[in-house]
Formats: sequence, structure tokens, C-alpha cells
Amino acid sequence: MKEAAYLYNVQLPARMHPGQKYPVLFTLHGKGSNESNMYGLVEELQEHFIIIGIRGNLVLGNGYQYYDLKSLGNPIREQFDQAMTKLEQFMEQITQEYPIDEGRRYVLGFSQGAILAMSLALVMGDRLKGIVALNGYVPEFVKTEYSLRSTEEVSVFISHGQFDPIFPVEIGHQNADYFNSRTSRVTFHLYPSEHTVSSDNQRDVIQWLSADAGLQQQI
Repeated sequence: MKEAAYLYNVQLPARMHPGQKYPVLFTLHGKGSNESNMYGLVEELQEHFIIIGIRGNLVLGNGYQYYDLKSLGNPIREQFDQAMTKLEQFMEQITQEYPIDEGRRYVLGFSQGAILAMSLALVMGDRLKGIVALNGYVPEFVKTEYSLRSTEEVSVFISHGQFDPIFPVEIGHQNADYFNSRTSRVTFHLYPSEHTVSSDNQRDVIQWLSADAGLQQQI
């Protein structure tokens, strides 16, 4: 078995049925955080999703990151490009190693993770069923220099804190406007929060993922 490009944590449904395939949720944490922090946001989905928490490969303080910055909003391009390539390869590899439904692959990210989630949607297109982007942005070079696929069939949940001091709320509106120009499947919410995920935001994410993945049971 090929070694994975990233360290990761996997949470499997407790009652898995032989031969059944499950939706998967790949989580991407923020700068200086780790995969365990993301699991707390989505653990309610564990009986229905395979949850893969991906740890950034670069150490930052007591946590990790997927790429470093030249300045706020200005990723080191080489590291960003490498992260995009490696994450796409990682997801394809993991899909083959677990009973994952390729038609129900989701990426959820916060901050740096949200930046990557939106960028991955643009380059992978309908190879992803959907993304959840919490308080992030799309780098301009991704929009103008990357080879983009159609996102017409991709479900997109974007949320942003109204009082986010790092990424002002206008960026959230810009994200929504951009994806609304590319797909009719956009859900956009603002929350009276800063650079964090509120309990209302978390609840809406859980409900949205459950509905979009076509889960029959109420979570």
C-alpha cells in the first residue's frame, strides 16, 4: 500500500455493512491547528459518513499548516501548488482504500482549509459532490491561472463571520458571488461571529451535509 502524502485520522461508522459504500468528508484545518479540532465540528455525522481529518504537513508552533504565507492573503505559490496537487492525489488514494462512494465526496475546511476547499472544487469539479468553506477566500491566481473545471454540479456551502477581523465579511460576499456565477447550488450564510465557527453555523453545516448527501435518517 502506497504511503499517504499526509498524516490523517479516520473515523468510520460504528455499524458498517459489508459491500456498502459511504459518503466521505475530508476535513482541512486552519493555520496552526490540527485535524482533531475539525473533528469536533462534524462528529455528529460519524454514523453516516467516513470522516478523514487531514493534518497539514508543515509544522507551525504547536500546530500545522498546508502552506505558508508571504503576507496575509498571499500564499507562497510553490507551497500552495504542491498542497493542491498532493491533496487531490491523497483524496483519490483514500477513496480506493476505504468503502467510499465516489459520487458523495465532500471537502470541509476552515480558514486556510476553506481556501483549499474552494480551490479544490474549482480544479476537481464534479469529482467532488460538494464543499463546505468556513471563513476563507479564493486566491486570485487560482481563478486566473489554474485550469478550472465546471462546478455546475458541485454543491457549495459558504459561511462567513460578520465580524471576522482576519478576512472581512466582504470577502464572504465575494466568495458567494463568484460561486453563484458558476453553479446554482450555492448556500451562503453570515453569522454574528468573528474568525470562528458558531454553534448555529455548525448546526447548519451538519444539516446541509446530511441533506445534500441524501441521508434518510435525521441527524
